[in-house]
Amino acid sequence: MELPLVSVLMTSYNRQKYIGEAIESVLASSYTNFELIIVDDCSKDETVKIANAYSNRDPRVKVFVNEKNLGDYLNRNRAAELAKGKYIKYLDSDDLIYYYALDVMVNYMERFPEAGFGLSSIPDFKPFPIFISPLEIYRENFYGFNHFDRSPGSSIIKLDVFRKLGGFSGRRMIGDYEFWFKIARYHSLVKLPFELYWYRWSHGEQETSAEYAKEYPILKEQVLEEGLNHSDCPLDIAEIKKIRAILKQHKRKNGILGVLSKINKIVFK
Repeated sequence: MELPLVSVLMTSYNRQKYIGEAIESVLASSYTNFELIIVDDCSKDETVKIANAYSNRDPRVKVFVNEKNLGDYLNRNRAAELAKGKYIKYLDSDDLIYYYALDVMVNYMERFPEAGFGLSSIPDFKPFPIFISPLEIYRENFYGFNHFDRSPGSSIIKLDVFRKLGGFSGRRMIGDYEFWFKIARYHSLVKLPFELYWYRWSHGEQETSAEYAKEYPILKEQVLEEGLNHSDCPLDIAEIKKIRAILKQHKRKNGILGVLSKINKIVFK
C-alpha cells in the first residue's frame, strides 16, 4: 500500500460549528496523495461525531480522540506521532485550506530536497519558491519578513525533521514562534506564497483574550532572547550586538513588539 506523501494534521477541541467546513476544504484539494489525521482533545460537543461521519465516507480521514486533554501544542505533537507522510501540514479545525494549497506546498518542497520546512512569506524581489539558508532565515526575520511570526497553518514541515527536533515544546501561546527559531538553526527554508489557507479569528480564541494581550509580548521577548543566546544561532556576534543595542535603546519606549519593528528597519540595511 502506497503511503501518503503529506499528512494533513487537524487538532480539534469543541469545534462542531466549523470542523465540517475545515474537513471538506481538505477533501476538495486538487492534490490527492494525502491523509487527514484529526486528533480531538476531549471535546464536549459534537466535534468527534462530525469528524467520524467524514471518516466513514473517506478512508483518507482518520479520527483519534485523546484519553485526556493535552492542550494545543502537545496535541499537535500527538498528531505528528500518528502521521505517515513525508511532510506534515497543519490546518486548524476552524480554518480552511484552498484547493490548490497542497499542490503548491508539496511541489515546491519537492524542488528543494535539502530544505527542512516551508513557510508562507512576504513577497520578495524574486518569484516563489525561494530557497534560503539558516543564516538567511534569521537575517530576513529581522529584516522585515518576520518568518518566525507565522502560525503552524502557514507551514509544511518534513516529518523526520520535526521528530528529530522533538516537535513543539508545549509552551503556551508561543510554541510556534519558538519552534521556528529552533528549526531554522539547522534547516533551510522554502519561502512560499501567502493565500494558501484562510485563518478564522474565532470568538474565544486565546489571541483575543486579555491574558494573551498581557503575557504574549513577555513570552515573545523570552523566546527572542533564548534564540539569540543559543550556541547554534546562525547570526554572528556583530549582528547579535546590533540587535541587542536596539532592544536596549527602544524597549522602554516601544515595548517588545515595537522594538522588533525597529530592528526590522535598522539592523541589516
